[in-house]
Amino acid sequence: MFRRFLRSTFDRIFMRSECRLAGKLTLQAKTSPETKIAQRRLYHYYRNLAATGSVPALPETGFRCFSQFEEDGKLLFIFAVLGIPSGTFVDIGASDGINSNCANLALNFGWPGVFIEGNPDKVQRGKEFYRLHPDSWAYPPTFVNALVKRENINEILKMAAVPMDVDLMSIDIDGNDYWVWDAIECIVPKVVIIETHVEFGNKSIVVPYDASYMYPGKHPDYHGASPAAMVKLANKKGYRLIGSNDYGFNTIYVRRGLEEALLPEVPVETVLTHPRNAERAALFTPIKDWEYIDV
Repeated sequence: MFRRFLRSTFDRIFMRSECRLAGKLTLQAKTSPETKIAQRRLYHYYRNLAATGSVPALPETGFRCFSQFEEDGKLLFIFAVLGIPSGTFVDIGASDGINSNCANLALNFGWPGVFIEGNPDKVQRGKEFYRLHPDSWAYPPTFVNALVKRENINEILKMAAVPMDVDLMSIDIDGNDYWVWDAIECIVPKVVIIETHVEFGNKSIVVPYDASYMYPGKHPDYHGASPAAMVKLANKKGYRLIGSNDYGFNTIYVRRGLEEALLPEVPVETVLTHPRNAERAALFTPIKDWEYIDV
């Protein structure tokens, strides 16, 4: 029995060590010289296509390196078309900044930027990661520990010295995303990627603002704005919808006047075509009669 106990203990320790090593090796591969070279070649390939006026459609360009889904590839393509090899970013609701829409740009392209997150443990983890990483230790991104609300977002952005003309803004705060973007006045990003609620289908609705909201709230699907509502907000702020991640909930906007021919506006219906969304729409039924704002 004692031998079985020792064996079981050894196996648990070995498995933990093996998982940690595998995770470390995976992170190293994501920023290897081969990865950097391949992505930079892809950037220049898109630049050459843009010069001819013929580029692939956005849905054909996605891949995942650090992003949760395939946003890394789509953002690389967008910034290649815009001719921005080295820009700046702000990630609002960044978690630890590792599985982020901005991490690939920070680590494989050297972009400086700001990660904003309300959880201090995640902020500390992110700070340590970028402080020790060989691609960012000399000038790591800024981390800001703050609970973002529409009342304080402009103050947070100013205190973090986010440039007015920042190239990329990512918002994913699982709740008041719509209201926070609506409140932002001190910066005018070139590209915005923001989470929407595909569960609301093609309705143009927003859950009312709640300054004290913390996910999951009183129901895990009762928060945020529909894609149609977010597109209307984007249009009001001077942006056009050019696509989303494959599942449709991370919608992507480009400021009007920037490469409109090569990054054309698309109808909001195009981000709701994935078969998963039919299943997600069923989640709206239990909360369909709750309070919403029609926009």
